Order: sequence, then C-alpha cells, then structure tokens
Amino acid sequence: MTPSTVVVASPPSAFSGIGWHAHWIGTEPPPPVAPDTLEATDPPTPFHRSIFRTAVMLDSVPGTAPARLTADSRYVLVVNGVEVGRGPARSQPRRQKFDEYDLAPVLREGANTIAVLVTYYGHPTAFWQPAAANTGLGLDAVLAFEARLGSSWLVSDTGWKVHRSTAWTSPDLEGLDGVPVELVDARELPVGWDSPDLDDSDWPNAHLRPASHIGGFGRTQPPTDPYGALLPRRTAPVGGQRVAPAEARVSGEVTFTAGAGEHPVTRVRAALDGHTVSSDALVPFPVEAPSGPQTATIVSLDFGRVVVGTVHITLRAAAGTTVDILYRERPHRADEASSFSIPKTGARYTARGHDDRFDAVEVNGMRFMHLVISGGDASTVIESVEVQERLYPHTGEAFFRSDDPEIDALYRAGIRTVQCNAQDAFTDCPTREQRAWVGDGVVHQLVHLTTNADWRLARAYTALGDSPRADGILPMSVVGEIESSGGFTIPDWSLHWVHGVHNLYRYLGDLDEIRALLPTVEGILRWYLPYVDERGTLADVPEWNLVDWSSVFVTGRSSLLTALWARGLDEFAELSRFAGNAGAAEWAARLHAAAAVGFEDFWDERRGTYIDHIVDGKPQAPASQAAGATAIVSGLAPRSRWDRILDAVTDPSTLVVRSWIGSDDGSYDQQKIADQMRGIQHIDWDAEREVVIAEPFYAYVVHDAVALGGRAGDLVTLMRRWSQFLVDGYDTFGECWGWGTPVHGWSSAPTRDLVAYVLGLTPAEPGFASVRVAPALGSLGRAEGAVPTPHGFVHVSVDGGSVSVTSPVPVVFVHADGAEEALPAGSHSLEL
Repeated sequence: MTPSTVVVASPPSAFSGIGWHAHWIGTEPPPPVAPDTLEATDPPTPFHRSIFRTAVMLDSVPGTAPARLTADSRYVLVVNGVEVGRGPARSQPRRQKFDEYDLAPVLREGANTIAVLVTYYGHPTAFWQPAAANTGLGLDAVLAFEARLGSSWLVSDTGWKVHRSTAWTSPDLEGLDGVPVELVDARELPVGWDSPDLDDSDWPNAHLRPASHIGGFGRTQPPTDPYGALLPRRTAPVGGQRVAPAEARVSGEVTFTAGAGEHPVTRVRAALDGHTVSSDALVPFPVEAPSGPQTATIVSLDFGRVVVGTVHITLRAAAGTTVDILYRERPHRADEASSFSIPKTGARYTARGHDDRFDAVEVNGMRFMHLVISGGDASTVIESVEVQERLYPHTGEAFFRSDDPEIDALYRAGIRTVQCNAQDAFTDCPTREQRAWVGDGVVHQLVHLTTNADWRLARAYTALGDSPRADGILPMSVVGEIESSGGFTIPDWSLHWVHGVHNLYRYLGDLDEIRALLPTVEGILRWYLPYVDERGTLADVPEWNLVDWSSVFVTGRSSLLTALWARGLDEFAELSRFAGNAGAAEWAARLHAAAAVGFEDFWDERRGTYIDHIVDGKPQAPASQAAGATAIVSGLAPRSRWDRILDAVTDPSTLVVRSWIGSDDGSYDQQKIADQMRGIQHIDWDAEREVVIAEPFYAYVVHDAVALGGRAGDLVTLMRRWSQFLVDGYDTFGECWGWGTPVHGWSSAPTRDLVAYVLGLTPAEPGFASVRVAPALGSLGRAEGAVPTPHGFVHVSVDGGSVSVTSPVPVVFVHADGAEEALPAGSHSLEL
C-alpha cells in the first residue's frame, strides 16, 4: 500500500501562555482619559498607513527565531528588506488573530532591520470591522510585535521609530464595493522604507497605547480590551505565482483632462469611453507611454485568466506623472453605458521621478487591467506589470481523471474557482466584494474537503461564521461592514452554515469542535420558531430570504424555507446524538415530524413535485427545481415520491432559466432589483408547466438530491451546463447562468460531485473511520481519483465494471445493484 499524506494540521505554537511581552504601540500618544466616560467618544481616524521600524544587533543568528505579531487593521512584515508575511487574518475584533514566523532564515550577523507597514481602515470594509474602542485602543493604527532571539526578547515599545505616512489615501467605498482603492503619491513615500539602508533617525518614536477604561489599569501589553485574548491564525499563509500579462496593447495619445479629486476608476472609464481596445497596437514590455498635461496614453493588459493578488508595476516616469488603474473581470466594451455592474476596483500611482515602483497592499482580482498614464513632462516607460497571486494553498495528492476531457476540465475549474475565493476566508468573488458570506462558503468548504489535504480553512469557515446576532441568527456576511452594522440578514444563509457544521462532523468527526458549535446551531433553528404556523411549516419569515438568485418564491407559507429548516433540524438531531444530547435530538425530531405533516400541503400531484409557496391559503403555481430538490434532502418528501420529483425537476424540456435580478446583457438589472425590493415579481414563464432551474449555487442542493435519489450517474450529464463558463480563456465558474461575475466560489459544486458522487467517495462514519465507495460513472467509461481523509488518501479507479480501491481505512463498497460489501483497509479489486 502506498504511503499517503494525512490532512494538514497547524504546527504547535512556539509561544506559551496568553500574555505577551510586546506592547501595543502607535503613532500618536493616547488621548487624555476622562474618568466619567465608560467608552471612547472620539471617532476613528480615517484610512491611513504607518511604518514602524526597529533595529537589532546579533552576534550570531540563532537556529530559530520565533516571532509573532498582530495589528489593527493589517500589516506587512519586512525583515532586512525581505517580505516575511502579511496579516492578520480577518476576524471579529474580540477574536483578533496573530501570526507566527521563524525569522532565522532572514536574519544575519550584525545589524538587522524590522519594518512593519500597518494599515488602519478607519471605516468598515468588506473584510474588516472596527473594534468597540476604548479611549486608548480601537481608534487608530496599533502594532504588537515580539520575537525571541536566543535568550533575549525583541518587542514593540517606545524604542521603535514610526512614520505616519501621507503617501497613501483611499476614497470612500460606495455601494457593494468592498476593497479599498489605493491612491499612492510616491513623492510622499520614503524611498526604501522597508530597506535596512534607510536612515530613520529623524523619525519620531512610537507611543505606547494603553487600554484606557475603568478596570483596564492602563495596560499596554496584550491581552487587553477591545481585542481580548489574541488567537493564533490556524490557517495557512497565502501565496502563489507571480503572473505577467499574456497580452499588452497601447493606444495612441488621447486627449485627456483629469478632474481634481476624481476617482481613478471614473478617470479610466472616461478615457476608455468610446475607445476600442482591440484596435490598439499589441506591444511587448517595456511599454512607452507618452503623456502630458492634456494628453494621456492607455495601456490595456489581458492576463489570459482571472488572477488574484497584489499588483506590482515598475516604471520610469517624470515626477508628478499619474498612473490611474482600473481592474476588470471582463473586457471593456466601447458601447458600455452603465457602470452599475462594473466594480470600482483600481488604484492610482503618482510618480516621484526616480525609484518608481507601485506595490499594491490590497488584494484584487482581475483578468484585465487598464492604465491611463497622464501628466508629467516626459514620456513614461512601463517596464513591467505583474500580479503576485495570494491564494490559499491547494495541497496533497487528490485528483480526478476520466476519459472525458470536458468533465476533467470542470473538476479543475472548480478547484481554481474556489482557490481564487480562498485567502484568509472563503469569499464570494475576488473581483468585487471579497466578503465572507456565511451561506456561499458551504460550497467552498465541500470542495476543500474533497480535493485539498489542508482542511484548516474549511474549519475556519464555520468558526468565523459562528458570530450570531443577539437574536441567534447569523449575519449574512461576517467580519465587515455588514456584521458591524447589525442590520438585516439572509436567514437561510445560516441554514447553509449549519450544513457546513454537519459537513465537518462527517469528514472530520471532532467531537469537541462539534460541541462548541452546537449552541449556535440550535440558536439558528430556534430563531425560526416564531414563524412556525399551525401546520408546522414556516410562514411570513422576514428579512431577506434569498434561497437562490433564481426566480423562486418564499412569500406566505414557504416550502423552500420549511425544507431548508427541516434539513437543519435533521442535521442538528444527528449532531446532538453524536454529542450525547438525546434531549436536543428529540426536540429537533419532533419539529421535523410536525413540519412533514404540514409539508404535504405543498405537494402537487399532477406535476409530481412540490410548489414553492402558499399565499392566503391558496397554493401558487410556481414549482422550482430548488423546491423539489430541497424536499428530498430535508427528508420531508416520502421516499416513494423521489423518482417522480427528480423526473419533474431535471426534465430538460420543462427547465427554464429565470432570475429576479439578472439581466440579459450579463449584468445586474437595476429595474428588476428595484421591483423585487417593492415586492413586484413578474412571472414570464409558464408556471403551470415549466420549472425554474436553480442557479449554480443552489445546484449543490439539487445535486445532493439527485445523488440521494440513486441517480448520481446523471450528474455527469447535468454538470455539463457549467462548461458554458469555460470559454474565451476563462477557467473559472461564473456566478449565474448568463450574468454575474466570472469567478464565483459558490458555483463549484461539480468538483465536489465528481469526487463524492461520481467516484462515490464519502465518509461511511464520522471522521472517515471508514469510507463509502459507490461509483456511478453515468456516461463516463473510465474515471479515477483520490480523496483526502484524516487517515490518508483513498484511491479509486473505475474502468467499465472493474473497480480498484486502496484505502487506509475500512471500506463499505456499494455494488451497482445497491448491495453493500464490507472490506478491511488495504487494496481491493472489485466488480460493480
């Protein structure tokens, strides 16, 4: 048997205890303490970046030099001119994370310089929210750093130098924009701020920042309010390749007038207005770009695929030359009229006239980049443009191969799509929001559990989402302006998070981890109790019941919400039994049984499936694919009906694509969105006969139902619909059928399906104590692959009716007729 790599675990910490030697330090002294004030009254400082530096002499480099640090809001750590790491990982403020590094590889005998660039966002972003500040902490940039160098400690204190930079600014975020736009004036930035050669002797010293509140005792060393006990990251650092554009085009000189204070994206779009990029000349690097006070040059780049990371540009330019940058997920069209669906992601760099280099701090996703070079009194030369990808690592020997290249491409596309949406958390899309939506992430989690040997981010998904509102339901997106606002949520997103907890139980089987999450699971399910009607089903549930971007109905009595809740009840009952809480399991089972009785009201005998909703006691005609599928996975539909339901919701002759907000031109439809907000939902399909197909996100539930109904082989045919995304160089899955972003993690169900349902590799017991192998190749002739488990990789190869299995754990093999065969760990040759 071939040795296998077990699932990746976090290394033990080099530090003991919760207390730190380091002090919180900042650029300014703390404001005076007001004894009669219990909380901070000053507003947070606006967006800014500060540079902290210190030096240390070493007689010799120790074998190891463990260091840890954190910052409010983000840091970049550079030692002797070498970037060591970035962080901290996103977290709720009172769960502030820190990172650990071994500095020995970058230290040297003699003088050593540590430089830390700290960003403070000021106002909430898509991935950061401010702390509930006290007078001393939570209103401005702070840093805590400590390193053990042999027998001595290097810690952040008043001996550090600090420069509060005016080089970086950022315009206010608008609408759904979530990623700060960086405006960098290099004339204000010290050359080599991260270099050991910089003379920082005239910089002021840092100030200690205490926890200034009654009972805080002016403490400056963590743990303190408002961050609490600083917690280790527990996920891998991000990284990746450095990617250059596949194609560069340059325009001739264009007439250009820059408006004062104009957003860089607005400026670039104005320059591109009516411009045909495809007519520009193809050029190699370096690219010469003439410019002047009233003229500009447009440089347009295509990376050939969506890339995600930090942008790095080297250039030679006259002082004051401006490079405005627009990042695009799709190509520019000369006839574009609306900017509603175009993310306002970009940057601006103003040249100092020497040593010019733009190094973005913020991560952005893009396929295309447009640079408008203007101003200055001499031509600019763009020497290079690169994106340093910053993605969560995909490790191990998991794979899938078949005799069908189209299907193999889908497997790879799902991995790439999720990786583009996996950094310090699972996110929706790298090109727009980068929010950690608690519902979206369940698909990312499933892809990681079935294809990645590193399950730490799959576990972090549930841990990060475990941040309920006071009433028990989760925010629709955690850590950011949405959670910070405490506003309305998507209640059903919490039910997908519950499914994520159940996934961890099945794949990892960690009893302590499940027990820690169960109170929140129960709180979510109890949140729905006021909306349970006399028939045991859910009715008139408030807030934003999204379910899916497809045109589904959830008003009145809702079959969809009832079934999703029932799935959660069933999963909670199983988790409670696993945790030894029979009473909680019985409570959930009673509610599930009551819902099953009332759920009969949604059955449409003529069509053989379930309708979406009942309004004022009257069954309504729409019967979506989502409704029928969720009836199966929830256990509310009797097993005797499953075949009829699956026939009804997978019949291609009756399936139609409809969305409440998608536009025919590939963007978001503002009128549809406005109509939905007013409760106007137009039915423009034959609701008595046609079935609205689920969008790519909810397809994971549909595919669960298909597999549960004994038709896993049909998934090979069903998933071919995803091939529509893999055109024109794109190798990722888009958000929706015909519209939305081209790289949306929630659309990656086919990758999970190929492992879990086509090869048929799933846990037979919690934590993969044994593995279930139930191949269902459908139209494929051959397929093989491997799946990670806590005990090593399980390998399966299927060729026609012959199957070979190599497993580190006992096997439950399911034959084509459904008969199960128990086998010991090891290698086996079998017949389906």
